[in-house]
Amino acid sequence: MELPTADGVSAPLPGRCAFYVEKKKRYCKMIVGSGKVYCGEHANAEKDCEKKRIPCPLDPKHTVFKDLLAKHLKKCNSREKPKPVRFKCKHEENIKSHPALHEALNDPKNGDSAFKHLKQQASLLGNMEDLHLLGPNRCFVEFGAGKGKLSHWIHVALKAYDDIHFLLVERSSTRFKVDGKHQNADTKFERLQVDIQHLDLRKVPLLQEKGLPVVGVGKHLCGAATDLALQCLLGSSETAPHGIEDQPASKRSKLQQQPGESTGPELQAIPRAAGETAAVQELRVGGVAIALCCHHRCDWRHYVGKEFFKERGLGASEFAAFLRMSSWATCGSRQARQTSPPQGQTDQTFEEEEHEATEQAELDSLEGVLNAEDREHIGRLCKLLIDQGRVHFLQQKGFDSSLLYYTSSDVSLENVLLTALPASR
Repeated sequence: MELPTADGVSAPLPGRCAFYVEKKKRYCKMIVGSGKVYCGEHANAEKDCEKKRIPCPLDPKHTVFKDLLAKHLKKCNSREKPKPVRFKCKHEENIKSHPALHEALNDPKNGDSAFKHLKQQASLLGNMEDLHLLGPNRCFVEFGAGKGKLSHWIHVALKAYDDIHFLLVERSSTRFKVDGKHQNADTKFERLQVDIQHLDLRKVPLLQEKGLPVVGVGKHLCGAATDLALQCLLGSSETAPHGIEDQPASKRSKLQQQPGESTGPELQAIPRAAGETAAVQELRVGGVAIALCCHHRCDWRHYVGKEFFKERGLGASEFAAFLRMSSWATCGSRQARQTSPPQGQTDQTFEEEEHEATEQAELDSLEGVLNAEDREHIGRLCKLLIDQGRVHFLQQKGFDSSLLYYTSSDVSLENVLLTALPASR
């Protein structure tokens, strides 16, 4: 029991710290060491203290002997502890380059916009080389090819090899196509003007004749086009299509038709002839390297990660909400860029802006509830969740798949690369 002193303050108990805590109007109750008057926390109060104590840099609420700081930091309870895998919310960064683009990257004639595209293409080729996807005796299928620049640079990187073929898939007619430069080359360039969802690669004459393994590539393959490309390469994840009842409520009303009305080309299945499946040779997919883009333009109907979502109790309605919020990852940064005066828009900058989100109305509705940093973080988590469904799909198909940052965010806000290799490779 503490004994009262003349000034009414209880004296410290025997063996307890003699430091008076002014804020609490009492003495410290910590036990002191043998022959000590003060506890370790208040040892500085001793006039003849041999060691100096300093506030812990991890948590200034407690102190530590200065000469033992390094040892303390390793065991301090306030140190950052390693997080389990389930807390992994960021991809690994793997920014690469490739010698095939060094000359173009150092060409002063290329403006800022062209330079950014070249840096992305160089990193894509560098990552493909690390995965041993660049090589002869294969056919590269570029989905959403546009002008075909990615295939062009792959060809430049492999110009010393023979038996390399390119299929460029693009649904719209494109001006200034670079594959026209390779018409007289030994390498075969073939352009398929078709929507990915209507493409059956097994029936392409080039692949039927050669029987080459296919490498699926794409740079900023927009929204549902990524899912359609994966299905085109590997087949659907399900044997039966999802009905109207499986769609989000907002789309269910649009898809519901009166009897006898046309459902449109995207909902009509093309019947197969008897024995057709057996006659078509299956594709040999050697790998996938697709730079992802525009998650807000995905579609539950085509999404390959439905099984991944359903295993976690999520469905079409939740997926639709994630799509809307995924645009937050880029729309805030886009606004910041747009505040600067325009520097003369090029075709490339216009093409890049076409891929950016337009969900400003929803963003404004949460003004004051979430700050810009929180919205961006939530948006990136939504993108990550959608992409993990794609990784799960590839793993179910027998592939080792991963996601990584292939370029920095100042080069492109859409900087995630989806890769896949056969697990038995």
